[in-house]
Amino acid sequence: MLLRKRRHLADSKVDVMKQILNLFLLMILVSCATTGVTVTPVVIVNTQIVPTIISSSSPPTLVPSITPTITLTPKPLCDPFAADFCITDAHFILQRPIQPPGNDLVDPTYRYASTADGKREPHHGVEFQNPSGTPVRAAAEGTVIFAGPDEQAIYAPWGNFYGNLVVIEHENEIFTLYAHLSKIEVTSGQSVSAGEKIGEVGRTGGAIGSHLHFEVRRGDPEDYFATENPELRLIPAKDENGNFFGVLMLLVMDEDGNLVKSAKFTIGYYADPSQPPTKLYYATPYSSDLLTGEESAAMGDLPAGQYRIVVERYGQILERWVEVQSGRLTQVAFVVK
Repeated sequence: MLLRKRRHLADSKVDVMKQILNLFLLMILVSCATTGVTVTPVVIVNTQIVPTIISSSSPPTLVPSITPTITLTPKPLCDPFAADFCITDAHFILQRPIQPPGNDLVDPTYRYASTADGKREPHHGVEFQNPSGTPVRAAAEGTVIFAGPDEQAIYAPWGNFYGNLVVIEHENEIFTLYAHLSKIEVTSGQSVSAGEKIGEVGRTGGAIGSHLHFEVRRGDPEDYFATENPELRLIPAKDENGNFFGVLMLLVMDEDGNLVKSAKFTIGYYADPSQPPTKLYYATPYSSDLLTGEESAAMGDLPAGQYRIVVERYGQILERWVEVQSGRLTQVAFVVK
């Protein structure tokens, strides 16, 4: 009887343990069902550009409401040695310092680095022939670094060479000089905008007659020989019909790749290539002390059309037809023996 009671008590304890174990397993299962790894979902948003419909008498035009980003593909560089000539957009970044109704054309008798047929010193700039009092304007936005009489021989080897002078500093270490002014209307340290009046044409300093002497220098503004041809920087002028002139750049090299110092250019403009030239232009390479850049000579204010270029050096003559386009630069390279 006692043994039977003990067995019954043991069975009861086993039942209790089974119930506790079952309860524990149930809790584990519930916990596993409600607990897991939290994963941040990746949300893909489709952006749709909704077009705006512009009403007009013509069929509707769809204009995106978001301005697209335009990727420009660089144009291949033109090698003037691999072609008769190249036409490029150049770097016409400067406004003309004289604006109409003033004369905004460069004096063709005394271009950059020329000597006026040996009668004058090599020219470090270009001239705009105008009466005294003609407004002179900043060629680009910048800061005036000098404004006053050029008495201390800072910008030229001689004092009072430029007379009343304004020098403006622009981006990329480019400087413009405006000389022989009769009146100066800016001060050193002043910021100016492109086209802003800075003075008036005059004949101060070493000027022969009333005109504006205009220079472009790069790097050191006080270096008299740090000049560039302004006609390769200035926005071309316009003809009487409002069309931009073109610019011609000439390069003459020997077979070793050296710039040639002695040569003569005859440049004929042909309104009709089957007829004689309408106009002839003459040029020589830059003076030796200024023949340091990428060209032998350059000439602006040329009407668009067909040109025949003749290069003569020591009896050797080379000829070539080229085209000049409105508002653009034509590059022509010759190799002589």
